[in-house]
Amino acid sequence: MNAARDSAVTRESHPDGEPLQDGISPLIGLTMLVARVALRSLTRVTVDGAIEQIPKTGPLILAANHLSNADGVLVGGWLTQAMGRRIHWLGKREMVEWPILGRFVLGNSIHPVDRGTADIEAFRLARRILDEGHVLMVFPEGTRSPTGGLQEAKDGLAILALKTGAPILPVGISGTDRFWPRGSRPHPGGRIAMRVGDAFTLPPDITQYILEDSRAAALVVSAPLVEPLRPVLDRLKGLRQVVVSAPDGSAPAADPQSVGFAAFLDSAAPAAGEPVACSPDEVAFWLYSSGSTGAPKGARHVHSSLRATAD
Repeated sequence: MNAARDSAVTRESHPDGEPLQDGISPLIGLTMLVARVALRSLTRVTVDGAIEQIPKTGPLILAANHLSNADGVLVGGWLTQAMGRRIHWLGKREMVEWPILGRFVLGNSIHPVDRGTADIEAFRLARRILDEGHVLMVFPEGTRSPTGGLQEAKDGLAILALKTGAPILPVGISGTDRFWPRGSRPHPGGRIAMRVGDAFTLPPDITQYILEDSRAAALVVSAPLVEPLRPVLDRLKGLRQVVVSAPDGSAPAADPQSVGFAAFLDSAAPAAGEPVACSPDEVAFWLYSSGSTGAPKGARHVHSSLRATAD
């Protein structure tokens, strides 16, 4: 019964083959109005920045810091009107399973994602939203800041922007953590603010900088791509081995840090009784292959996604 309901929810929220909507529906317009009235009745709201320069057409990634549950209300209430188009969000599947709220969530273009497959499913859905030319809201930190300070961003935003060519619109939010603290109810009074920056597009060669910041200890590369990627490999901070995936498991003799894939599997397994501790968000490995066009393509795998796949 639950499986059938989940399947129906998925088809309704983002059915394959049916284009997603970009315009502001009556429900979204009403939600936007309620959000603005509610926030202004509880606290002072300041919104400024490059609002007039926000792109009105084409794919766009809204990227904001995350302090409070009020962040989404603030962004949706003001930027939806400024752009004249709806914002697509990714949310926990549990939100759409509530009888009444679920319909409201789906109607406001909040697309449900399973927690266990979040890395894979969310990326595919986010890419589809952008490929169809819509606006996607992203909190690069991944979770609300426990201190009110800026947290380290995840790699997903940059990878998504590179894959789709969508511009990124930076949005800075302040004061919402005091207005609606984590684990508490809204506290009337005070001031919250949102500042909108200028949209920008990442250059294609940003990939090397993403790799350079990786703490991955091993990089799996198909044999023909070792030489093209060598300038990047030499600058990777945490890299200890380049694992070459070749039919015979061999590694280029001229590269002392490279090992064949078969040899790597034999040597990489920890000894019995010696588990390796790691963070769920820590990079497990990068997989590079030539893809269908012959151009290098990389996929980032973290331990949480590997565990979800294994389960």
